[in-house]
Amino acid sequence: MTDPVLDELFDVIEARKAELPEGSYTASLFTHEKGQDAVLEKLGEEMTELVLAAKDGEDEAIAHESADIVYHLLVLLSMHEMDLEDLRAELRERR
Repeated sequence: MTDPVLDELFDVIEARKAELPEGSYTASLFTHEKGQDAVLEKLGEEMTELVLAAKDGEDEAIAHESADIVYHLLVLLSMHEMDLEDLRAELRERR
Protein backbone atom coordinates (compact mmCIF):
# COMPACT_ATOMS: atom_id res chain seq x y z
CA MET A 1 0.00 0.00 0.00
CA THR A 2 1.30 3.46 -0.84
CA ASP A 3 0.77 6.55 1.24
CA PRO A 4 -1.54 8.96 -0.60
CA VAL A 5 0.01 12.08 0.96
CA LEU A 6 1.61 13.32 -2.28
CA ASP A 7 -1.60 12.81 -4.22
CA GLU A 8 -3.55 14.65 -1.54
CA LEU A 9 -1.05 17.52 -1.51
CA PHE A 10 -1.14 17.78 -5.30
CA ASP A 11 -4.95 17.85 -5.19
CA VAL A 12 -4.81 20.77 -2.74
CA ILE A 13 -2.33 22.59 -4.99
CA GLU A 14 -4.61 22.08 -8.00
CA ALA A 15 -7.61 23.32 -6.00
CA ARG A 16 -5.76 26.45 -4.88
CA LYS A 17 -4.72 27.06 -8.49
CA ALA A 18 -8.33 26.80 -9.66
CA GLU A 19 -9.96 28.74 -6.82
CA LEU A 20 -7.19 31.23 -5.92
CA PRO A 21 -8.45 31.76 -2.36
CA GLU A 22 -7.32 34.99 -0.75
CA GLY A 23 -4.61 34.52 1.85
CA SER A 24 -3.42 31.20 0.38
CA TYR A 25 0.35 30.95 -0.05
CA THR A 26 -0.15 28.40 -2.81
CA ALA A 27 -2.56 30.67 -4.69
CA SER A 28 -0.09 33.53 -4.34
CA LEU A 29 2.53 31.49 -6.19
CA PHE A 30 0.18 31.11 -9.16
CA THR A 31 -0.56 34.84 -9.26
CA HIS A 32 2.87 36.19 -8.32
CA GLU A 33 4.12 39.05 -10.49
CA LYS A 34 7.34 37.09 -11.12
CA GLY A 35 5.33 34.13 -12.37
CA GLN A 36 7.23 30.87 -12.44
CA ASP A 37 10.42 32.64 -11.35
CA ALA A 38 8.98 33.01 -7.84
CA VAL A 39 8.72 29.22 -7.53
CA LEU A 40 12.14 28.69 -9.10
CA GLU A 41 13.67 31.11 -6.59
CA LYS A 42 11.98 29.24 -3.73
CA LEU A 43 13.31 25.93 -5.05
CA GLY A 44 16.82 27.36 -5.15
CA GLU A 45 16.48 28.76 -1.65
CA GLU A 46 15.14 25.49 -0.25
CA MET A 47 17.88 23.48 -2.00
CA THR A 48 20.53 25.65 -0.40
CA GLU A 49 18.90 25.18 3.01
CA LEU A 50 18.77 21.41 2.44
CA VAL A 51 22.45 21.27 1.52
CA LEU A 52 23.39 23.24 4.64
CA ALA A 53 21.19 21.05 6.86
CA ALA A 54 22.74 17.90 5.41
CA LYS A 55 26.26 19.31 5.81
CA ASP A 56 25.51 20.05 9.46
CA GLY A 57 23.87 16.63 10.03
CA GLU A 58 20.57 18.16 11.13
CA ASP A 59 18.10 15.36 10.38
CA GLU A 60 14.98 17.29 11.40
CA ALA A 61 15.99 20.21 9.16
CA ILE A 62 16.76 17.79 6.31
CA ALA A 63 13.20 16.43 6.49
CA HIS A 64 11.74 19.95 6.73
CA GLU A 65 13.69 21.35 3.78
CA SER A 66 13.02 18.23 1.72
CA ALA A 67 9.29 18.69 2.26
CA ASP A 68 9.59 22.33 1.16
CA ILE A 69 11.36 21.21 -2.01
CA VAL A 70 8.74 18.58 -2.81
CA TYR A 71 5.92 21.10 -2.26
CA HIS A 72 7.47 23.72 -4.54
CA LEU A 73 8.29 21.04 -7.13
CA LEU A 74 4.62 20.01 -7.19
CA VAL A 75 3.60 23.65 -7.66
CA LEU A 76 6.04 23.89 -10.58
CA LEU A 77 4.59 20.73 -12.14
CA SER A 78 1.10 22.19 -11.82
CA MET A 79 2.23 25.45 -13.42
CA HIS A 80 3.32 23.42 -16.43
CA GLU A 81 0.01 21.51 -16.57
CA MET A 82 1.82 18.38 -15.45
CA ASP A 83 0.90 16.09 -12.60
CA LEU A 84 2.25 13.33 -10.39
CA GLU A 85 1.71 10.75 -13.10
CA ASP A 86 4.20 12.60 -15.30
CA LEU A 87 6.73 12.42 -12.47
CA ARG A 88 5.95 8.78 -11.73
CA ALA A 89 6.31 7.83 -15.40
CA GLU A 90 9.74 9.47 -15.56
CA LEU A 91 10.85 7.71 -12.38
CA ARG A 92 9.56 4.37 -13.71
CA GLU A 93 11.61 4.86 -16.88
CA ARG A 94 14.73 5.39 -14.81
CA ARG A 95 14.26 2.29 -12.68
